[in-house]
Amino acid sequence: MKIGIIKERKSPPDRRVVFSPQKLAELQKQFPHAEIKVEPSDIRVFKDEEYKVLGFELSNDLSDCDILLGVKEVPIEALIPGKKYFFFSHTIKKQAHNRKLLQAIINKHIDLYDHETIVDAGNKRLIGFGQYAGNVGAYNCFRAFGLKYDLFNLPKAETQPDKQTLISKLKKQFLPPVKIVLTGKGKVGMGAKEILDAIKIKEVSVENFLTKTYTEPVYVQLDVTDYNRRKDGKQATKEDFYVNPDKYESDFERFSTVADIFIAGHFYANGSPAIVTREMLASKNNKIKVVADISCDVAGPIASTLRASTIAEPFYGYHAGQNTEIDMYHPSAIVVMAVDNLPCELPKDASEGFGDMFLKYVIPAFFNDDTDGILKRALITHNGNLTQRFKYLEDYISENNEVPHN
Repeated sequence: MKIGIIKERKSPPDRRVVFSPQKLAELQKQFPHAEIKVEPSDIRVFKDEEYKVLGFELSNDLSDCDILLGVKEVPIEALIPGKKYFFFSHTIKKQAHNRKLLQAIINKHIDLYDHETIVDAGNKRLIGFGQYAGNVGAYNCFRAFGLKYDLFNLPKAETQPDKQTLISKLKKQFLPPVKIVLTGKGKVGMGAKEILDAIKIKEVSVENFLTKTYTEPVYVQLDVTDYNRRKDGKQATKEDFYVNPDKYESDFERFSTVADIFIAGHFYANGSPAIVTREMLASKNNKIKVVADISCDVAGPIASTLRASTIAEPFYGYHAGQNTEIDMYHPSAIVVMAVDNLPCELPKDASEGFGDMFLKYVIPAFFNDDTDGILKRALITHNGNLTQRFKYLEDYISENNEVPHN
């Protein structure tokens, strides 16, 4: 079996990679029969030489590889027919901008495994960059607060070498006794919590957060039943919420009237109620000054997320009364951070962590006849067709299907 590490070709450039040189060496040690080639890249966070000194072949020709590993979408013209590809295709939610990509993958008889579809038997995702989105999102949140109120000027996360440096920078800043509300207990939420805990911000209970005044910064981490309630007044449970989201409405206003900063790291499903409405933010009782929407669902559950922002320009202002974007320094502006590719700002840590997961959960499946069904569940296309699990994409790929065969 020949594995190829492809260079990232999407613009803007992404410096991440599936395997760091050290993790690739671990793979080689565990599975000595695997042959590995690395496509040279001048943007990757790890230099070509770092792979070369560990004995890996560098080559611009990966046509003899069976499996090709990347992070972001591969441009159609760069796809090699008949190969097995792993990357984030951003097609499984029928994203219109990538329809032609999936059409081309089918026409080129490529086996596509999307990192997002690598799940266990209980349909729980096994690999991803969520933790690092949470790390950077929390850092950016404090950076926005410091700029808005002229308290401190933190450097951009992308200019720093690793997560520990971000933590060190944050520890040096003085924070007033703000109240921070964090939603989500998945990888994103826990990634944000990791930063809050590392800089010694005190975690408090929901009841204390809502009722007590503090002389130091504090935060509360919420699960779905903390900020959603059943419309009929019956007892809310997580299980019921996930099955019957339409029977729920937001109960977030009790937090928006006491919190200064909102870090959004929740999972948002179709049919779920809005979480933070324009009315909440426009209310004279609203206290939220910064919204760090790590989940970044545009026109989704958080009214202030009018658009995704960028690593280059991560912040914008939101005027709740007018429901419009304004300058972040305007007196009425709530500062919004809604970068949708946050892990790109922490490429070294993100790549190392991703490689840990990929080596643990995915690579063994190629050598044990996919005993746990990891590959079978993740496979989207095979032999020029959608697999059974992804037949729901038929109507998506049939629209404007004019991609030529190669």
